[in-house]
Amino acid sequence: MEKMKAWSALGGTTPAEKLGSLGVAEGRTLDVRFLDEIARTYGVAVILFFEEDLARTRTLESVQQEFAYAGEYERPYIAVGSFLKFTRENDPSFEQTMRELPLMIEVVTVGETRLNEGKIVPYVAGLMPFLDELDLDAPPPVPNL
Repeated sequence: MEKMKAWSALGGTTPAEKLGSLGVAEGRTLDVRFLDEIARTYGVAVILFFEEDLARTRTLESVQQEFAYAGEYERPYIAVGSFLKFTRENDPSFEQTMRELPLMIEVVTVGETRLNEGKIVPYVAGLMPFLDELDLDAPPPVPNL
């Protein structure tokens, strides 16, 4: 209920206008933690894609239908909250790394989608950076001996 109130309070009438008021727009590159905050605060489905072709040439619905059989961690996409939860649980240094080197996500699509329950929700589809695009100039961590 609070998420619906927060979403309704945003300026604009379309998902693109409402999300635009928060600085979220197609072509922008945003910190993954900011996208997670938007998902939690406004009830927006933020989906992170690992494959550029799927993110740019397919609808979210068609990709979800194609990979409906696959487990959450076996799909070429993941909800931002699930991604962050998994990463935090499996990498104790994740928070420190994010402060030093934020993970920036390219916003590919903004729109509305129908969830499994039939409810229509706003969504953001983002593209995860490829490893060769990350700025990894920081020195490697010193192992604990």
